[in-house]
Amino acid sequence: MSHPLTSDLFPQPEHNHGPCLDTAIGRAERAFEMQGMKLTPLRRKVFAEIAGSHRAVGAYDVLNWLSTKGDRLAPISVYRAIDALLEAGVIHRLESQNAFFACHVAHVGDRHQLILACQTCSLVAEVAGDAVFTAVDRATKAAGFIAHRRVVEITGLCRNCQTVPAPMPA
Repeated sequence: MSHPLTSDLFPQPEHNHGPCLDTAIGRAERAFEMQGMKLTPLRRKVFAEIAGSHRAVGAYDVLNWLSTKGDRLAPISVYRAIDALLEAGVIHRLESQNAFFACHVAHVGDRHQLILACQTCSLVAEVAGDAVFTAVDRATKAAGFIAHRRVVEITGLCRNCQTVPAPMPA
């Protein structure tokens, strides 16, 4: 399912993120339960840090944020938690930045999402991309190629950054 209001994909900078985080955590709890996986306290903390904004964050950012809250962890612990969150489908990887973002859009695993990443403010959003992936499937099949993984990331400017005036030349 695509985002119900595409105008909400890139929230205003001053938006109250609390409801987004609560919804994402609830979705994560249900996803882990439905898959018979455990949302351990560490996985929950890592998820909360990643879902704490609509931006993609690196694993070491998560590690640093947790350490400022008193959780001293080895990087491998955070990476294992991230692997479980990826497996459950509650976070995604922004390949071009080796970063992770929470899935703030309800969609089932067989839906193909396009990842939109703002190059100015770093907000990340997902939109339905079934038509794009259907075309990719046709092209790979025609080429006799078997795709193991398909990711479409599109960088550009979100609605908020398009309205920010460009700096005046000096």
